[in-house]
Amino acid sequence: MSPSPNDGRALQRLLDELGRLPGIGPKSAQRIAYYLLEADAEEARRLAQAILEVKQQVHFCPVCFSYATRETCDVCSDSSRDRASICVVSEPRDVQAIERTGSYHGLYHVLGGVISPMDKIGPEQLHVRELLQRLADGEVKEVILATNPDVEGETTATYLSRVIRPLGVRVTRLASGLPVGGDLEYADEVTLGRAIEARREV
Repeated sequence: MSPSPNDGRALQRLLDELGRLPGIGPKSAQRIAYYLLEADAEEARRLAQAILEVKQQVHFCPVCFSYATRETCDVCSDSSRDRASICVVSEPRDVQAIERTGSYHGLYHVLGGVISPMDKIGPEQLHVRELLQRLADGEVKEVILATNPDVEGETTATYLSRVIRPLGVRVTRLASGLPVGGDLEYADEVTLGRAIEARREV
């Protein structure tokens, strides 16, 4: 049975929900909750509406699996992008990290994770099959592997290189400059831009 809206636990429920968000600990959850309590009702309504709208309107692009608000994402639907190049990333947020550099003008493919035997995630759980289908027509000449420079990212890049090479497509990896064990999401634009420009064969 769902709790009554007037059971006196509204604040605790808000704290519990905020505490489930990544990077939000109990103290941060408290600060956000008290901020919302002191904000006017219209500000709280706008926040709630924005959350509902993003859940209703944003979906995965059926081509590259990044986020989209229309049938396909902005990159896939942009006819000025270089269609001979696909940059492979782990998550949709990595697309935004690379786009901020302004150094890359091709297409993307989001795997939806990385190979991680510990978590029972293999190539079958990722969008690898769809990537290979995109390479089948011969239009793509280069695949840039831009998974994170950690153990899982390197394992994923090695696997992809092995399955893509027989197709006659050039396979490159982001150059050094990204710290080992780091996340693309938190890399600064200069470091990430240099890594893209100095990518290497794998």
